[in-house]
Amino acid sequence: MRWRFISIVVALLLAIIGFATQFNHPQSQLATAAQTPQPTSTVFENVRIFDGTAERLSAPSNVLVVNNKIQKISTASIPAPSGASLTRIKGNGRVLMPGLIDNHVHISLAALSNEILLSPNTTAETVNKTAQTTATGMLMRGFTSVRDVGGPVFDLKKAIDKGTVAGPRIWPSGAMISQTSGHGDFRSLKELPRSPTSPLSRGEVYGVGAIADGVDEVLRRTREQLMQGASQIKVMAGGGVSSDFDPLDASQYTESELRAAVEAAANWNTYVTVHAYTPTAIQSSIRAGVKCIEHGQLMDEPTAKLMAEKGIWLSLQPFLDDEDTNPLPEGSPNRAKQLQVSRGTDTAFALAKKYNLKTAWGTDQLRDAERLKIQGKLLAKLVRWYTPAQVLKIATSTNAELLALSGPRNPYPGKLGVVEEGALADLLLVNGDPLQNIKLIENPDKNLLVIMKDGKIYKNLRA
Repeated sequence: MRWRFISIVVALLLAIIGFATQFNHPQSQLATAAQTPQPTSTVFENVRIFDGTAERLSAPSNVLVVNNKIQKISTASIPAPSGASLTRIKGNGRVLMPGLIDNHVHISLAALSNEILLSPNTTAETVNKTAQTTATGMLMRGFTSVRDVGGPVFDLKKAIDKGTVAGPRIWPSGAMISQTSGHGDFRSLKELPRSPTSPLSRGEVYGVGAIADGVDEVLRRTREQLMQGASQIKVMAGGGVSSDFDPLDASQYTESELRAAVEAAANWNTYVTVHAYTPTAIQSSIRAGVKCIEHGQLMDEPTAKLMAEKGIWLSLQPFLDDEDTNPLPEGSPNRAKQLQVSRGTDTAFALAKKYNLKTAWGTDQLRDAERLKIQGKLLAKLVRWYTPAQVLKIATSTNAELLALSGPRNPYPGKLGVVEEGALADLLLVNGDPLQNIKLIENPDKNLLVIMKDGKIYKNLRA
């Protein structure tokens, strides 16, 4: 009897403990059910799709997005997923397309002049707040992904990814690696000569550029950018337009220095892209193992042929001497360099088409917040060389291929630049047909009715 009594008491105690544990433990079935976030879903109804690759629109279709991916595309109606919070967007025959991609931006530099950026009176807080505004503006113009090829954006990227700032996905390069006197050397002549004990220049402190001379310094500066989270490395391999002390025809860095950056990046399974205009700078970079050329407006036919043979990417911008060019003082050396580059733009695009180069697109807007608003207009300028469908393909699926070149350093695994099942849900609903009227993307406030990035709706004029 005593053992039976003890057994009953123990059983009661275990039951009480079990009940208390189930009631209070956060991993109980009740608590788990309450804490599990419900999936969110969006259905775009009756849309015609530009999928990022085809040169024609689909038949009227429906597209289901669950969480951050496209789950189903069908010409038949799509029932709401069970247990999901559903948003229905009626397309009424409008065009659904991938989010746009700009593969050459400088978010931290785009809205600030060099004088303001490098002034001792400019604080890091000012630079960061301006960059946040720039990033939000890009997203609201329909650019859901950007490759930042120089500047301090690591913290901004983290804030966007956490959701505390609205902005595009960012593939950051970090500071631009530059030799002394190179296109990324923002010092004045008063700061020369530099010694081992000299303080860092303002541009280096902010992370705009990293001055490195010799193989050892190039290795160190490249590794520093990778340590901070660079998805690819940007190196200055030739003269530039906006810089004051390097002639446009100057080749920058020896092949051994360029190769050092390439090897350091390759050790992290990513690549180097270089600023280069001339045949000499481009060919030297290719021999060093560089995978992508930024600009290239002064290339010649042998250079284009070499790029085709080696499978080198060309990240090209429509630099034309028109109302949209970056303003520079008339008669200045910088303006003369700008005119030389603009005269080479038609030749570069012609060679890219002739040799079927892997051609990406970007804007490279600098120093003026107002001018950032023409981002879509700069894309539309490509109809000078391509059809509207080809232009949109470049700015979506083709640009996405270049982003994927970062391999394991790609910060956003998944397929971008297309509208297909399983792809990441970066989508635009356009008020009209951009394959017929490419100028629709020039006025995003009016013509982009819905902007979605990673399955989240940032703009919805169809609500």
